[in-house]
Amino acid sequence: MTSGPVARCVVYLSLTAFLLGWVLSSTAGSEELVLFGAGSLREVMTQIAVDYQARHGGTVRTEFGPSGLMRERIERGEHVDLFASADMGHPLKLREQGRATTVAMFTRNTLCAVATPRVELTTANFLDKLLDPGIKLGTSTPKADPSGDYTWAMFRLADRLKPGSFAILDTKAQQIVGGALPSAQDSSPDPTITALRDGVVDIALGYCTSAQLRLRQLPTLHIVDIPDTLRVGPEYGLALLKDAQPAATGLMLYIHSVDGQTTLEKFGFRPVGVPSTPTP
Repeated sequence: MTSGPVARCVVYLSLTAFLLGWVLSSTAGSEELVLFGAGSLREVMTQIAVDYQARHGGTVRTEFGPSGLMRERIERGEHVDLFASADMGHPLKLREQGRATTVAMFTRNTLCAVATPRVELTTANFLDKLLDPGIKLGTSTPKADPSGDYTWAMFRLADRLKPGSFAILDTKAQQIVGGALPSAQDSSPDPTITALRDGVVDIALGYCTSAQLRLRQLPTLHIVDIPDTLRVGPEYGLALLKDAQPAATGLMLYIHSVDGQTTLEKFGFRPVGVPSTPTP
């Protein structure tokens, strides 16, 4: 028998599977669902949408970008059924505004650094390198992109370790993702890769899942773990919008199901709905 957290997780997953089946059976033939997602979710949510359509029918149209900017599009009146954000703040704000009915965390991520070889960045010298006036630092844009918010929270932790760090990092950080600077050319849709390749920055801070994708585009990059003393978030949230089609509840449940959570794990995310230990 199982007990404790594992047992509760098994019950949760069983209930999710039951509710998913019930919702899908009652919403067959629904129109196209629209899912807005954080840019860091592009690959995994595209796969989840494909899997969902193959198993349960219907059509899911996806669009991705910095979570804050996607939230603003919803606030301007664009029709969206489900919003997958790289934080909990933007979904909760939509709920506070009365635009969303349900908000739930669905996965976690971690922050990493990607650096050019000349920097010789390591976890041990991480903060010293970031503070080095000869090292150019790239980040996402706070408020527009949660990765930027997490990064600035990390800067505040750095200030506790070395007073004065926040002012230095806040000043030197170039906000290359999230709309602060011009977008990259069409041939390179990732502005971080463009900035690293062209020498605009030497180190870029972002999600570990995105770091792996960037390594595929620029194999010379080094991926470096952030020291435990500087770790923050990230926690990702789903918002079911007020006027969402009934089938959107099924998609939300599918993302929380063992199948959806397993796909998230395969893409490097940290699932919140998969048992931590095998069950008998």
